[in-house]
Amino acid sequence: MSALASEIGLKQACASLGVPRSQFYPRARPVGEKRENPRALSETERLEVHQVLNSERFRDHAPRQVYAQLLDEGQYLVHWRSMYRILHHYGEVKERRLQRRHPVYVKPELLATGPQQVWSWDISKLRGTATWTGYALYTVLDIFSRYVVGWMIAECESAELARHLVDQTCLKQGIQRDQLILHADNGSPMKGQPLVALLERLGVARSHSRPHTSNDNPFSEAQFRTMKYHATYPKAFASLEDAQVWARGFFQWYNEEHYHSGLSLLTPASVHHGEAENLIKARQIVMDQAYATHPERFPKGLPQVATVPTAVYINPPANLL
Repeated sequence: MSALASEIGLKQACASLGVPRSQFYPRARPVGEKRENPRALSETERLEVHQVLNSERFRDHAPRQVYAQLLDEGQYLVHWRSMYRILHHYGEVKERRLQRRHPVYVKPELLATGPQQVWSWDISKLRGTATWTGYALYTVLDIFSRYVVGWMIAECESAELARHLVDQTCLKQGIQRDQLILHADNGSPMKGQPLVALLERLGVARSHSRPHTSNDNPFSEAQFRTMKYHATYPKAFASLEDAQVWARGFFQWYNEEHYHSGLSLLTPASVHHGEAENLIKARQIVMDQAYATHPERFPKGLPQVATVPTAVYINPPANLL
């Protein structure tokens, strides 16, 4: 075989004899035996590099930065590519510092079976006509009746302004101690010390949405959407006074004239002030008369006027879904 290979070449010789070329070469090591790379780091050296990369000094630095800094100090451990390979082995190619553990936020579950039990409030931006100008609309809403119990427009957001609004609204609505839960998101005005101190003094319980979870404050979000899709809502407000004049008319309409889809097409004011039952009875009389006049138009029988929900939830329990 060797003589033939020397004359016509190994490839031709193997092809002529039908012998795989791999059988011609002597095996230098047993099958499956792994050959050690003489350039490979020992386990001790890899551990040393890993400890250096995760030390207090270097744990916030990329391997290239560590490599260069050590070189300037007259020290060479390994190439920065090898540093990356070591970090990859330990699953630490990304950030290696001890990560801050975010707290587990509890989903708020609030129930209102009547007015003045749970209020929701939020701040919406109103655009000004001049560039980079705008106003902050503070709105406090009763989630059972959807009635806007208090509102204010200011040039900024602050916990002190929120404290003033909530204080005046509780006074106007006659809120007693341990009667009310005030729900809001996690903005700084909502969690500022002036407002927190007021709520503790008034005996009003606090509730907050989970961060970045708009569904935890659905009633305020829906009210703002109704406002901004109203036919009279302007693209921008020329001044704070203009915004206040518009808002006064809007909230009058919203509370007194707006037939709310979540209230069986009753107005928030009628539900908030306990007039819903009489209105529903009057509506039922109208439907009874319509049925008596043309029963053929009601194939399912006498229609029943929808009543107001007896319970309103923010995040109802799982067994009610």
